[in-house]
Amino acid sequence: MPVNGSPENPFALSPDDVAKLEAIREALLDPSPRRIGRLDQWGLADTYEVQAEIAEYREFQITMADGTRIDAGLSTPRNLAPGQTCPAVVMPAPLNDFGRLAYFGTIPRWTQGGYAVLTYSQRGLARSEGRIQVAGPQDIADGVEILDFLTAQKGIDPERIGCFGASYGAGTSLLLAAKDPRVKAVAGASAWGDLFTSLFENGTRHIKAFEALVALFHEDRCSEEFQAIIKKIRDNVIDEDVTKFAELRSPIEQLKAYNDRELPILITTSWHETIFSVPAVVDLFTKLQGPKSLLVQIGDHGNSELPGLFGGISKPTEMTYRWMDHHLGGAAGDGAEPQFGIRSEYMHNLLSDLAHDDWAEYALPKQRFHLGAVPAGKQDAPMAQGQPQPGWTRSVQAAGPDTGIVVAPKLVQTGVAERVGLPHVYKTAEIKRDVAAVWTTAPLERPMRVQGELEARLTVRPQTKNATFTAYLLDCDPATGRAAIITHAPYTLTDQQAATVTFRLQPAHYILAKGRQLQLIVDSYDPFFADENTVPAALEITSPKGNESYIDIPLATLP
Repeated sequence: MPVNGSPENPFALSPDDVAKLEAIREALLDPSPRRIGRLDQWGLADTYEVQAEIAEYREFQITMADGTRIDAGLSTPRNLAPGQTCPAVVMPAPLNDFGRLAYFGTIPRWTQGGYAVLTYSQRGLARSEGRIQVAGPQDIADGVEILDFLTAQKGIDPERIGCFGASYGAGTSLLLAAKDPRVKAVAGASAWGDLFTSLFENGTRHIKAFEALVALFHEDRCSEEFQAIIKKIRDNVIDEDVTKFAELRSPIEQLKAYNDRELPILITTSWHETIFSVPAVVDLFTKLQGPKSLLVQIGDHGNSELPGLFGGISKPTEMTYRWMDHHLGGAAGDGAEPQFGIRSEYMHNLLSDLAHDDWAEYALPKQRFHLGAVPAGKQDAPMAQGQPQPGWTRSVQAAGPDTGIVVAPKLVQTGVAERVGLPHVYKTAEIKRDVAAVWTTAPLERPMRVQGELEARLTVRPQTKNATFTAYLLDCDPATGRAAIITHAPYTLTDQQAATVTFRLQPAHYILAKGRQLQLIVDSYDPFFADENTVPAALEITSPKGNESYIDIPLATLP
């Protein structure tokens, strides 16, 4: 499901994909030669002809206890023998204007594997009535009622039900699985672990992603509760209401339910995910005690599973078919056993595919690089292993947008380019040194691998009580000054004049060529995050004795 995208809606589908979705829906509802023949222009006619032969598809509305009608569709196998039952997969919709239609490309695979498939759009989304709840308690109560409806259908095995969803559907699936023990396996692509951390990382609002999601929800369709939360986040009122709202919608708060049942959980994310917190997904994965699998791929939110959702091949969907087959007894996958533990790609090799049993085995030991002072006659400072480097101070001006470096030029779409081997190029020589501080290692003597979690410690002294800064780690070519981003993290200080802060950067898996340099850049503004700086003002970064500044990088020589 390739995205056409725009600054207003980075998730927008291309006109051709919209036409394809509509044609698939018409063919599912009316599998006549004319309708199915229309799919031939996309090479899908044979697929949906088989679908019509072996399964019946129908659409309907399921009325909830409060009278709200939820738009749903159900595909069930034809010609089940008397007494024969089949496994079923429930798929809450991702966040888009088409709702559950986004899953139509997967229905033939599920059908051919012997599954019943129920897709639905959560209340307030697409054709469903009601108000958007953001995977809240009402959405989960709806999901329970939808499971009641499903298990009442002829031929459905109530002991073999799974949930699968992407993005908004992933969160809904994980939370519904925690609530209802009838869900025996769950898979979530581009999932979130902790909604609060995704909204508010290191005291910093993820304002660009937040506004993009609100626009996609359509604010006028949101519940009164959610509209109140939207206003509070925009007004920077991060209070108990916001915290509670996020907690109720965070899978990591449901660990006891998952672990008590040893629920099989597959989750996927991306290294440069800009919507949901990757560290929170890793935290969720590591704390699960049942069968589990984590896939981390190149790119940004939703990039990697989209081809699979549209009927093609993708690692998230292929892993999901295997996952459900193993735990529910269907045959939608390729017959291979599912992969447990961690499966990952490294930047920027789309063909890479590594496996590890758990995060402890996956993450490399951290190597500490101390941040030094700027040598006389130079504009940048060294970053080196060895002894701590105390006693220096660097000043970064808070000058607004014109800093020369950002997390990504475009939400989501920059990640699409990364997946095809076209990472954004940063020209680090052009970054203004009055608004950014730069530390650089010596050229690497051999190829190296960054693999795992990173952590930085900085002592920061703002001129005003509130200050925001962003740290970026880059892979720089010293011959050209051209660089690619490895990872980043924002941080916001509030109501204090100085503080030593230790914070996590997004985890990374990145291969560095011989001769490249690691480069840490700290600046005062990134449009991805809400800015708490006063302009003009300065932010001093220091390295006092006993609290010297450093960055810990999980780094090792390539074998």
